[in-house]
Amino acid sequence: MKFGVYLKEHTRPGWEEHYLEYDKLKEIVKALTKTELGLPQMDVKDYTTSLTVQGQAPTFSGKLGTKDVSQEDFFKAIDRNVQKIGNFTALQVKQSQKLLGNLESDVDVALQNNMPDLQLQSLEIRAKEIGDTFLDLEKYININYTGFYKILKKHDKNLPSTPARQFYMARLHQTPWIQGDYSAVFVTLSRIYSKLRDDIVPEAQDLTLKDFVRSTRKYWVKTQHVSQVKHMILQHLPVFQVRQDLLSGDSQMTNSAYFDNSQLELYHGRLEKRPQAIALRIRWYGLGDPELAFIERKTHKESWKGEISVKERFTLPPDMVIPFLKGEYSVDEAAEALRSKGKTEAEISKFKQLFQEVQKVVDVKQLQPLMRTQYMRVAFQIPFDATVRVSLDTNLCMIKENPERGDTCLESGRWFRDPSLPVPRTEITKFPHAVLEVKLSLKENEDAPLWVTQLIDSGLLHEVHKFSKFIHGCAVLLPDRVQAVPYWIDDESIRDSILSSSHATNAESTYSSLSKRRMKIDDEEEPSRSAGSPYAGRGESELTHPLLGDYAMTDLIEDSNGGRYSNNGKSRNILNFFFQKQPHYLPRKVPMRIEPKTNFANERTFLRWIHMSIVLGGVSSAMLGGASPDDQDAHVIGLLAIPLAISITMYGIW
Repeated sequence: MKFGVYLKEHTRPGWEEHYLEYDKLKEIVKALTKTELGLPQMDVKDYTTSLTVQGQAPTFSGKLGTKDVSQEDFFKAIDRNVQKIGNFTALQVKQSQKLLGNLESDVDVALQNNMPDLQLQSLEIRAKEIGDTFLDLEKYININYTGFYKILKKHDKNLPSTPARQFYMARLHQTPWIQGDYSAVFVTLSRIYSKLRDDIVPEAQDLTLKDFVRSTRKYWVKTQHVSQVKHMILQHLPVFQVRQDLLSGDSQMTNSAYFDNSQLELYHGRLEKRPQAIALRIRWYGLGDPELAFIERKTHKESWKGEISVKERFTLPPDMVIPFLKGEYSVDEAAEALRSKGKTEAEISKFKQLFQEVQKVVDVKQLQPLMRTQYMRVAFQIPFDATVRVSLDTNLCMIKENPERGDTCLESGRWFRDPSLPVPRTEITKFPHAVLEVKLSLKENEDAPLWVTQLIDSGLLHEVHKFSKFIHGCAVLLPDRVQAVPYWIDDESIRDSILSSSHATNAESTYSSLSKRRMKIDDEEEPSRSAGSPYAGRGESELTHPLLGDYAMTDLIEDSNGGRYSNNGKSRNILNFFFQKQPHYLPRKVPMRIEPKTNFANERTFLRWIHMSIVLGGVSSAMLGGASPDDQDAHVIGLLAIPLAISITMYGIW
C-alpha cells in the first residue's frame, strides 16, 4: 500500500488538517525531479573551485502547475510541517493535562460528597476517554514521523545531488514532540483511577531489609505498544515509586551490576536452572552516582517441589561496597550501624546471616562485577502490597562492567564501570523491545485477578519463558566465554541488535545498524535499484556474530510456530558444509520442568516394550524348536518373528 493512501486511511477524524502534507511534498519532489534530470552530473569527490569562475547555481526550479518551485520551497514546507505538528502535539498535551486536572478535582468532590456509583462510573468513562485520546496522539506522532522519513527518502532517491534525509531526520530527533517525555499524563491518570477504585494503602514498610517470594512471568512488548499496555495496567494498578517527588514522569533509571567469575559459573547455573543456582547483583536507582546500594541475591528453587524462588536483599552505603567485597567490612560493624538506626534484633539477625553468606560466596567463588543492565522502569503496584506487581522496563541495554582495554573495576577500586570511560559498540547491546514482568504473590489456591489474565491474552504481550537480562547480556557480549546460550538468542526480532554489538568484518560496517536496516528496506522496495546498488548482497554479512547463523530460527515476537527457516539459508549451509569451515555451534538451553515421576513413566513404557519383545521372541523360539522338519510355515514364521522381537527391544532401548 502506498504511504499516501495509508496516511489517509489512518487519519483521526477531526485532526485532518494537522497531519503532514505528504501529497503536496510529493508533488514538489516530482516537479524538481524533471529539472534534476536535465542538469549535468558532477563528481563531488573530484570537485575543485576557482574564485574567478562562476559556479553552478546551488538551487534549481521546477514547475508545479503554473507555479515555479525550488529546493528552498521543499525545505521550507518540511520546516513548516515540523512546526505545525510540534505545535499541535504541545496543544493536545496541554489540553489533556487541563482535562485531567479538572477531572481529578471532580473526583475529589464526588468522593467527599459520597456520590452514587453511577456518577463515579461517568467519571471513570471520562478518564478512559482522556487516555484513549492520548494514545491517539501517540499514533499521530508515529505516523507523521514515518511520513517525514518516507518523503525525505523519496527526495534523496529522485534528487541525489542534494541529499537531505540524514540531516533532517537528525533534526527531527531533537524536536520536543519526538524527545518529549509526557508520561506525567499517565501518572495523573493512574492517581485518578486509584481514587476511583478507593485503593487501600497498607502502612509503609522498610524495603531495605526485605525478602520477596513470588512467581514471575516475563514478556516482550513492542515499542509501539508500550503506551497502550501502560494504559491497560493503570486502570487496575497505580504507578508506584517509593519517592514520587524525585520523578518527573512515571519511570525511574535502574542500574544493576551483576557479579560472576572467569568461568561464568553463576551464568551457567542460572541458564541451566540448577537447584539453588544464585544470581548476585548490586542495584541502585537514579542518574549519576548511587546514593544507596542494594545488595541482592536471587535463588532458584524447583517449583515442582512446592518451593518458590526467592529474592533477598540488604543495603549498604556506596562507599562501603568495596570494603564489603574485599572482606574488610565486618558483619559486626554493619550490625552496629543498623542498631544505631533502631532496627530490631530479629531484623539484625536476618541481616547478619545474609551479609555473611553473600560475603562468603564472593570470596569462595572469586566473584567480580561482570555485566550491567540499565533501563527505565515503571512499576504498577498498590503501595507496599506485593500481591500483584507489574513492572515495565524500556530503553534496556546491557554493558560490560570491565572494559576490554584497561583495568577492571576492582583493579581501579570501583564496583561498577567508570562512567567517564567511553563505551565501544562491542561492549554494549541495546535490546529492541520493552520487557514486562508480572509478579504474583498469591495465597494457596488463590487465582490471579481477571484483568491480569485479560492483559496476558490481549495479544500485546509475547511471553518469553525465563527471560533474563543478565543471561542475554553475557551471551551477546561474551560469546567466547559462554558454553551455552539461551533459546531466544536465535529470534528474528533481536537479530539486528545482536549484530550491532559484534565485531566488524569489513570497512562498510561503519554504517549504523539502523542505516543498514533502512538500506535493506529500500532495496526490498526498489529491486531495480538494488541490483546496481553498492550495498546489494551485503545485508547482514557486514557484521557477523559467533552465536548467529545465516538466518534466524525463531520469531517469538510474531508468535511463530517454534522456528522459521528459509530455503536460501539451507542451500547456503549445504554449500558451506563442504567448502567452508563451520563455526562452533553452542547448545541452546530451553528451561523445562522435569518432575521425577516422568522417569518412572519412561521406565514403565520401556518395560512394556521389553515384555512384548520377550513374548514374541519366546513364541518364535518355541515354534522353531518344536515344529517338525516338514512344517515350513512354522519355520518361516519363527524366523520372521525373531528379528521383529530384536527390533522391538532395540526400539524400546532407544
